[in-house]
Amino acid sequence: MELKRVVVTGLGAVTPLGNTVPQVWDSIIKGQSGAGMITRFDTTNFKVKIACEVKNLDIAQYIDRKDVSRMDLYTQYAMVAAQQAVEDAKIEPENEDLDKIGVIFGVGIGGLKTMEDEMRYYVETSEYGPRFNPFFIPKMIADIAPGRISIKYGFRGPNFTTTSACASSTNAIVDAFNYIRLGKSNIILAGGSEATVTEAGIGGFISMHALSMRNDSPETASRPFSKSRDGFVLGEGAACLILEEYEHAKARGAQIYAELAGGGLSADAYHLTAPHPDGLGASLVIRNALEDAHLKPEDIDYINVHGTSTPLGDIAELKAVQNIFGEQAYKLNISSTKSMTGHLLGAAGAVEAMLSILAIKNGIVPPTINFAEGDEDENIDYKLNFTFNKAQKREIRAALSNTFGFGGHNASVIFKRVD
Repeated sequence: MELKRVVVTGLGAVTPLGNTVPQVWDSIIKGQSGAGMITRFDTTNFKVKIACEVKNLDIAQYIDRKDVSRMDLYTQYAMVAAQQAVEDAKIEPENEDLDKIGVIFGVGIGGLKTMEDEMRYYVETSEYGPRFNPFFIPKMIADIAPGRISIKYGFRGPNFTTTSACASSTNAIVDAFNYIRLGKSNIILAGGSEATVTEAGIGGFISMHALSMRNDSPETASRPFSKSRDGFVLGEGAACLILEEYEHAKARGAQIYAELAGGGLSADAYHLTAPHPDGLGASLVIRNALEDAHLKPEDIDYINVHGTSTPLGDIAELKAVQNIFGEQAYKLNISSTKSMTGHLLGAAGAVEAMLSILAIKNGIVPPTINFAEGDEDENIDYKLNFTFNKAQKREIRAALSNTFGFGGHNASVIFKRVD
C-alpha cells in the first residue's frame, strides 16, 4: 500500500509569547521571554512564584460567555488555537466531507483548576451532603477539548485525546499523521493544550524539585544548557496544526507550510521522572523518526530539542543527538524554545512543532536565550551550535522536534520543506 503524503496547511496558537501565530513568531525570533510573576493565585506560601502565563487573551472573540463558564481554561485555549488554524487553512466545512475530518489533541493533565475548585466547593459544603457542579466532569476530563472542537465544526472523523505527559501533543501529531497517510482521513486538527499554572500544578512540581527557583529574575530563569540551570519554568497555552493529505490540499488550493515527513515513538523503560542517563530512549526515538521519514542524519538542518533546562534532561538529550548524528551534529542548529515559552507540558510538542515549521518556512532558527558566558557545563559540548541568545538565518531543508515525558515517553516528528 502506497502511503499518502501529509502536509501542514494551517496553524493556530495561544502562548505566553502571544495569542496569534504572528505574535508568537515575532516574539520568538526577537528572543523574548514569556516568564513573569504568577498572577493566577496568591503565591505567598509558595517557594516558586514565577511562570509563563498566557496574557491579555480576549476570550470573548472566540467563545460565547455562557460556554466559557462551562470550559476549563485548557479547553478554552484549545478552542482558540483550533479556530485560528481552521481560519488560517481556509477550511470551509460546508464544502468538505465531514466524516473525513478529525480532531486529535494532546494534554498532559487536563482540567486541573476545575478539579481544585470543585474540591474546595465540596469541602466547604460537605456538611450538607455531596454537592458538585453538574459541569464538573465535562469541564475536567482530558478528552473534552477535541470533543468541543468537533461539535463546533461538525467534524465526525477520529476524535480523541492523547496523554503521555510532555510528549502528549507530539503523540497526537503522529497519530493524526498515520490516519491521513493510511487514507482514513483527509484533514485532522492535531495539537495540544495545557493550563496547569494553578496551586496544585505549581505545588506539585515544587515538591519534585523540578521548577526553577529564580524568582528574582523570571525572564532569565529558563536557561537550557547553562551550568546554572536549576529547573524548568511552567508554561500554559495551546497550538493546533492542520494536517492534510497532500493531493486534497492541492485540489482546494491550500497554502502549504511544510510536509510532515515522519514520526517516531519510544520508551526509556528506566525511571518515572528521570531520563535514561545515556539518552538511550531519546536515541531510539530520533532513529525511528529518521527511518520513518526515509531521511538520513545529514538531511536535518535544525533540531528543536526538548531542552527543559533541567540538569539531567539537557545532558541526556545531547548525548542522544551526538549518538545519532555523529559529526553531523556539529553542522546542525540546535535550540530550545522553552527558554522563551517555558514548559507547556502536554502542549509543548504542538507549540514546538509549529515553531519548527515556521523556522523552515522563514529560514530562521529560533534562539536559545539566557545563556551567559561562564555558565559552561563540563558535561556539554559547546562546539555544538545551540543558537545562543540570537536567532540565526539559515536555509532549513528539514527540522526535527523532540518531546520527552515523565514515564519515559518519547515522541519526535520531522518536517521538511515543500519545494
